[in-house]
Amino acid sequence: MLATLARARLLIDRQLPILILGETGTGKEYLSRALHNYSARRHANMVSVNCGSIPENLIESELFGYQRGAFSGALNTGMKGKVVQADGGTLFLDEIGDMPFAQQTRLLRVLSEREVTPIGSATPVPVDLQLICATHQNLESRVQAGAFREDLYYRVAVGIVHLPPLRLRQDRAWLLDAMIVAESHGNANFDSLDSETRELLLSYAWPGNLRQMRAAVQYACAVKGDDTIRIPDLPANLVQSATSMAASAPSSAVPTIASARPPSQAAGASGNIQVAPLASLSAIANGEREIIIRVLSSRRWNISAASRELGICRTSLYRKLRELHIPHVRDMGSDVLLGPDR
Repeated sequence: MLATLARARLLIDRQLPILILGETGTGKEYLSRALHNYSARRHANMVSVNCGSIPENLIESELFGYQRGAFSGALNTGMKGKVVQADGGTLFLDEIGDMPFAQQTRLLRVLSEREVTPIGSATPVPVDLQLICATHQNLESRVQAGAFREDLYYRVAVGIVHLPPLRLRQDRAWLLDAMIVAESHGNANFDSLDSETRELLLSYAWPGNLRQMRAAVQYACAVKGDDTIRIPDLPANLVQSATSMAASAPSSAVPTIASARPPSQAAGASGNIQVAPLASLSAIANGEREIIIRVLSSRRWNISAASRELGICRTSLYRKLRELHIPHVRDMGSDVLLGPDR
């Protein structure tokens, strides 16, 4: 995630078109707003359009606007389209893969010529905007199927940013802490979860990604009876799903980085849902050493606490320290103790 965000910041600094790819609920719109707020255009408008929710017969007028009397039922004053509204700022086209083919052609002309002609007008309007698009679909496959223009694809996909699904992210504890703090207005945090609830939330596969996690946190913070969040405080469908997934998990699965307690303490737990082996996650993130150092730093180099968060036993963590050449804290400088500054 750190590498993903760093790359996205470089792209927005250059004002290049950005295409955010990821499953539904991974935070594509949230990232687009964060990039806008970071960019040089942050003081101008950010205009969002969900290309999949606008009826096909209205998307042209919504995007490009129209002149007074352009068609039956048009406003007497005409209407500025979303593209013109974003002039000087950022235009975010969510689910661009669902845009009708005819409108893809018009959008391509707007991006190529940096001007838009409203419906019923003969005079083009110049526009200067930062374009950010997002989709959960495979646009390359849609191009091959003839459902998405190839020239438009190369226009919007100058800078591609992949948002990983939540089941592959290694900062779930941090995310849960941030959401609980925000939802409880600072009156609770990650430590407010009892051990069983913590294990379930960290090891759950989260098919709905960040959107599902936030909904679960909102529910739990609303119904909890005291300062501790327990299993009964979670949505019933989430607990049921987690239990069924745990029952179907292979018994020979290896410990995961997402698990909340070491195998030696797994007996009697509500379920240890396997998500991905530590080695697999390392291959995906290409930063296993940095991850372990960060977890150790956040846990003040408490080996027991760090091994619980990583989902491996103390012996496995010590073995990882040797394999990755991470010396004991007493032999490390303060720069490593505090974690890499990235």
